Parts: sequence; structure tokens; C-alpha cells
Amino acid sequence: MIKELLSTGISLGLLITLQAQTPMSLHDILTTVEKNNPGLKMYESEARAINEAAKGAYSWMPPEGGAGLFMTPYNTKEIKADKAMMKEGMGFFMISAQQMFPNRKKQDAEAAWMRSMSKVETEKRNVVLNELLYAAKKNYYEWVLLLKKQSVLDEGSRILDFMIKSAEIRYKNGLGKISAYYKAKAALANIENMKLMLENDMRQKRILLNNLMYRKTDQPLAVDTLYTWKDFPASMLDSVSLISRRSDIQVLQRNIEVNNLQRNAELAKLKPEFGIRYDHMIGLSTQPSQFTVMGMVKLPLAKWSSKMNKAKAESLVWQNESLRSQQQMILNEAAGMAGSAKAELETKKKQMRLYETQIVPALRKNFQTMQLGYEQNTEELFELFDAWEALNMTQLEYLDQIKTALLLQAELEKVLEIK
Repeated sequence: MIKELLSTGISLGLLITLQAQTPMSLHDILTTVEKNNPGLKMYESEARAINEAAKGAYSWMPPEGGAGLFMTPYNTKEIKADKAMMKEGMGFFMISAQQMFPNRKKQDAEAAWMRSMSKVETEKRNVVLNELLYAAKKNYYEWVLLLKKQSVLDEGSRILDFMIKSAEIRYKNGLGKISAYYKAKAALANIENMKLMLENDMRQKRILLNNLMYRKTDQPLAVDTLYTWKDFPASMLDSVSLISRRSDIQVLQRNIEVNNLQRNAELAKLKPEFGIRYDHMIGLSTQPSQFTVMGMVKLPLAKWSSKMNKAKAESLVWQNESLRSQQQMILNEAAGMAGSAKAELETKKKQMRLYETQIVPALRKNFQTMQLGYEQNTEELFELFDAWEALNMTQLEYLDQIKTALLLQAELEKVLEIK
């Protein structure tokens, strides 16, 4: 029974460990970043706050009320009636109420203006999301290439270990020279040093990716080493596509819309507003109860009271001109960056094909030939070492080319805002 419990516990522990180390694909990481990163939730909350505040645009001015004496003489003796003198009393106690009715068009304009501001926050969220996804892609690709370099170094360690042990045996038996032996030992130590650097770099990538996904920085994380190459047709780089894709351009466009709606709201403030006032007066003596009903109107379109609103409306026109110029500047810069990155990426892909089809296979074949000759005692250790060194350096250079190309692809996706 105890053995069964121990076995079950060990199995569960292994299962939990395996689940914790299940490699995450790039898609999984990007989805987690978009879902959990608090920097994005801030903009979502801000947009919600603006929408809630916009509901207040349809509120009315509070009613006004008052109570007090009306047309009451200072000489209080005159308040009371005197029948002997045939004199009526004077003075009233008045209750007053007043209500202004808002202009519906003014309310609609203010509500539309306030609601439009939430769209700016939504586009700002997309700008931040694009930056976060680029950072995640960059660290992911760099980690993947670090893992591939680690595999190359592991292979190099095995080959160098074979060379060292073989040289030791041959030297003891008087069958070989020791000239390249120490070079191999130094190269092996250098590889171990490079592995330590790679492990530190991978640790940094794990911390950064966990941080982007809003997880504990020391939480275990493994990444899938698969990656895909994407095509970027010329249509993606034209102005129309860039305008529709770029969130920073859309932020400016939304600000232009906000300014237009704010201008409408400022001009709507020049429209008249109507109200009503009711006064009820109760005589303090023999005077009968009386009332007053008055209609009221505000006339903000008067020349002396409309200057501020008209000036604000005019300033918003020029603000939009500035925003349109910013749009053109960003569009021009984005088109240049996208075109440059695409051209460089195409060049890198051609270079990689040369490495894959010619350079690396030729050097690997050379090494295998030297290794076979060394095993048959027709080649020397230094020749085998030189062949391995050339292959090892070229493989690492090839991985650097892949990393550069993947980072160019990530940068191009950032410019074009492709998730």
C-alpha cells in the first residue's frame, strides 16, 4: 500500500513538472500578454470611465427655489390692515421655483464629443499592445536562437571531447602528435564559457517574457523552438494599408474626430436655452394670494458673450491641421521603415539559403572527411580541429543570420501592426 502511494505521488509530481515545463508557442505567449498585461487594462478602464462620464451629458440644470418676504415695508406697522383707517395691509411671503430646460442639440453634441474620447483610449491601447507584442516576439526569437546555439555548442563539446581523448590515447601509444591537443582543450573550455553566457541570456529572456505575461519572474517557462517565415506583399506597404493598420495614425485620426465633435459642442453652446419661473405670493395681511409665471431665455449668441466659444472652435480647426501633418509624418516614416526592413529581410533570406544549401553542407562534408581520415590515421588532429572550428563558427554565424532575419520580421510586423 505504501509503495503504491509513493508511486502515485511520484507520478503526480512528474506530471506537474512536465506540465510546468510544457513549451509555450509564440502564439500562446502573445495571447497571454494581450490578456494579462496590466498596461493594457489601464486603457480599457479609462475608456470605460469616459463612456460612463458621457452619460452625464444629458443631465439638466438643477431646479432653483427660494422663499422669503416680497414687497414688504420696512415699517412693520404698515403690514397689518387698519379697518378704522380703511387701510389695507402690505407685504407678501413668496415661494419661488425656477427650472432651465437644456437644449437637446447641445446635449447631443456634448455626449458625442465625450463618447468619442473613449475611442482615442482604445487606439492608445493598441499602440501599447503593438509595442508589448514586439518585445515578446523579440525575446522569444532570441531565446529560440540561444537554444539552437546551445545545441551546436553541445555537439562541439562532444566532438572536442572525442578529439582530446583520442589524442591522449594516440600520444600514449606513440601514434600521434600533441600539437593540436591543447588547442582542443582551450576550445572546449571556451565552449563551456559560452554555454554559461547562453544560460544567463536565456534566464534573462525567461524573466522578461514572464514579466510581459504578468507572471512571477521566477516561474518556470519553456519555449517552443519552432518559428515561421511570413510573406509581406507590396499591398501591405502602401499608404492606404498603413493608415488602416497603424494605431498611432488612428490615434491622431480619433483626435481629429474628437476635435470636430468638440467644435460642434462649442458652437452648440451658442444656441439659446429656455426656462420657466413660478412665484407664489401669500399676503401677510388682507392682500389676496398672487402668482407670477415667467418664461426665460439665455442668449449666449450675443456678440459680447460668444467670443470664447467662437475662439475655441477656431483653435480646434488649426489643431486638426497640426494632427494631419503629424499623420503624414508618421506615414512617411513608417513607409520608409517598412520598405527598408523588407528589403533587408529578403537579402537575409537569400544569405540563409546559401548557408543552408552550400556553405554549411560543404563544411560539414569537409569535417566528416577529415574525421574519417583521422580515424584511419591519414589525417592529423590539427587538420580535424581546423575543419571542426570552421564548421562550428559557420553554424553559429548561420544562427546569427537567422536571428537577425527573425528580428527584422518582428520589426516589420511591428511597423505593419501584424500580430
